[in-house]
Amino acid sequence: MKNIIFKELKELSRDGRFKIVLSLSIILLAIATITGVNQYKENNKQYVESTDKERAIWETQGEKNPHSAAHFGTYAFKPQFALSLLDYGVTKYTGNSIFLEAHNRNEAAFSEASDQTSLARFGTLSINFVLMYLLPLIIILMGYNAYTKEKEHRTFTLLKSQGVNPIKLALGKWLATFIPILLLTIVIFLVIGVILSNVQDLAFFSWSSLAMLLVAYSFYYLIITTLTVLISMWSKSSGMALVTSLMLWIVFSFMTPKIATNLANSNHPYPSKLEFEARIAADRKNGLDGHNPWNEAAKKLEKETLKEYGVDSLHQLPFNYAGYRMQKGEEHEAMVYQKHYNRLNEIAINQNNTYKELSFVSPFIPLRFLSMDIALTSDNLHWKFTKAAEQYRIETQRFLNYDIKDNAKVGERNYKMNLDKFKELPKFNFTPPSLSQILKENSTNLLVLILWFVVPFMGLMISSKKI
Repeated sequence: MKNIIFKELKELSRDGRFKIVLSLSIILLAIATITGVNQYKENNKQYVESTDKERAIWETQGEKNPHSAAHFGTYAFKPQFALSLLDYGVTKYTGNSIFLEAHNRNEAAFSEASDQTSLARFGTLSINFVLMYLLPLIIILMGYNAYTKEKEHRTFTLLKSQGVNPIKLALGKWLATFIPILLLTIVIFLVIGVILSNVQDLAFFSWSSLAMLLVAYSFYYLIITTLTVLISMWSKSSGMALVTSLMLWIVFSFMTPKIATNLANSNHPYPSKLEFEARIAADRKNGLDGHNPWNEAAKKLEKETLKEYGVDSLHQLPFNYAGYRMQKGEEHEAMVYQKHYNRLNEIAINQNNTYKELSFVSPFIPLRFLSMDIALTSDNLHWKFTKAAEQYRIETQRFLNYDIKDNAKVGERNYKMNLDKFKELPKFNFTPPSLSQILKENSTNLLVLILWFVVPFMGLMISSKKI
């Protein structure tokens, strides 16, 4: 096997086409890394500055009525996660900040895609593009003639006559195709890890997460390597093997994801923005309005509160009822928003499940989900961020409304909260899921990748004996 591996690697090193393709890929990777690092540093700098300035604005807004401060609002910013340098996922399209105010649940805004020109639709060069598209293509160019060249040069019969073990021959060619890509991938990830370790104000960088990404991509390359060598083993000519392998690459990387997108959108469509907002408005109208003490729900709450505390009028309550009513109104509105946003989340989950159902056609799909989740750039992570921001919005409204409830006198219209009280509101802090939790959520994707490797590898071993 060692002799076979060295022989294959020597032939590869003499192949000018391989040198050109590898050199171009390294150049593209270097450009993607340099531009990606600069962009990440700039985005991270903006995140840190925006977070600090927004907090300073909140704490120095001066004495004012707490409900006025609730409408004044604040922002929750999504952190620039370190591994987004490797895989930016959906972060360019989902927005990076949410305005938090009374009565309304706003969506994330200021996405990077909205600031880009129309040329961006042609695609952007990124590390992830090189890893997911170009390196598998290099594997195909390295291994498509692993067996066909022996047939075409009529050296295969010579190998058989020398008593070469067919399994060792297959493993030798398989390893010789995979080893260069594995070494290149390890170098890429080590360089990225060192670069990220030296970036200031880095958010949630983990060597274990980076190592897991390395394992995931390496496993995908194993699958491509196995299929490429297997196709070469079955093909009658190098040309046929190359065309077949390239077709497989196109199906994996382009056709299946596009088909999955169309199926997901047609089977599980999102409601229009107008329809979504109309449903929310209808549910809000039928419930408690914290600003309107005369609607039916408010009158019912008033009667229940008086009965609970055993008093005859709101003036006899041990707290300011206006602040209490506004908080109950906020809680009702939050439940309405939660109901309708949960429906959107269900649609997103169903769309992702449609993607995953096509994993048996392409191992690219489970790798894509796994990569985005580990890099913290998936739509799943974005949903977690929006939920955390909404929970913080609710807690902020409770903090302000309860200040009115506990400190304002009944009927006092000019009550103002003390300046220092604004500083007591905890800062927004979003903590992403741990790596172990992410892997648990992606157990199906991991299983599919394993099956995609095991089945072709068994086919490679069985075919090597028969050939």
